[in-house]
Amino acid sequence: MNQIAVIRGAIATLPTPYRFGSLDMPAFEKLCERLIKRGISALVVCSTTGEASLLAPGEHHRLIYAAASVAARRVPVVAGAGSNNTEKAVELARSAELAGASALLCVTPYFLKPTEAGMMAHFRAVHDAVRIPVILHDVPERTACSLTDVAITRLASLPRIAGLKDAAANVERVGRLRRRLGPNFLLLSGADSEQPLFRAAGGDGCVSIAANVTPALCSALQRACDEKRTAEVERIDRLLAPLHEALSLEINPIPLKRALHRLGLVQDGLRLPLTPLRPEADRRLGAVLDRIMPIEEEMSRLASESLRNRPRAA
Repeated sequence: MNQIAVIRGAIATLPTPYRFGSLDMPAFEKLCERLIKRGISALVVCSTTGEASLLAPGEHHRLIYAAASVAARRVPVVAGAGSNNTEKAVELARSAELAGASALLCVTPYFLKPTEAGMMAHFRAVHDAVRIPVILHDVPERTACSLTDVAITRLASLPRIAGLKDAAANVERVGRLRRRLGPNFLLLSGADSEQPLFRAAGGDGCVSIAANVTPALCSALQRACDEKRTAEVERIDRLLAPLHEALSLEINPIPLKRALHRLGLVQDGLRLPLTPLRPEADRRLGAVLDRIMPIEEEMSRLASESLRNRPRAA
């Protein structure tokens, strides 16, 4: 559990770059390094944003291993280990642990709509198969099933169930869970646009799509939340709002991968059934990037200067 305490603030959930249909490992490693250098506190690999359901098991392992190698324990690597097949989820979890993941992100078993007892047994099986922390992922819009407060509380009694990525769009639940589970249980938002509200309600950070594009700005937003600088939180949130909207023009990760392609960071590749961004949405995305990227670059420069000028400990 030694790295779970730092999985807070601005956390990037990475896409999976392809080149001619195969994994583009050099591009992926450069994405990881860019995010770490610009202040991201943890990397999430092989999640929904990473097109996890379209990856072969060997690709899943390779991506996690690469992220862990690049991170070199500078930041934690959280590996997606989600499936509606419990046996497969267990296999992915064990593979991720062997590849060097610091923790797992485990989504509710989608499509099948299991009973609450079935979901509890599913998460317990993953938990019992590994020795690293497990973060629950509740995203009912995608999975057609959800975790109740009671189920989360019961699962949190297991020693390695360490937190929740909450994409249920219910900020009121944050306070309820915080009161039930105490200060050490991680509560992470799964919605970029809700970050300030989620933090104000007692959350610890955001597993962010936008952080891939503007890691310095997203990190600055979370630091302002930590330091309760309300005016700065509101200012950065206003800057990021058009990007959040642009990245929601089609299903994730279609707009994100197009944005990163426009920035020269990845090839313009998706796997079916995902298809390219519509031209009108692409134009809107391009206009947003033209406005926000100079601000991101300046924020990154200022953050780098601040680190260089920080006095060294004696």
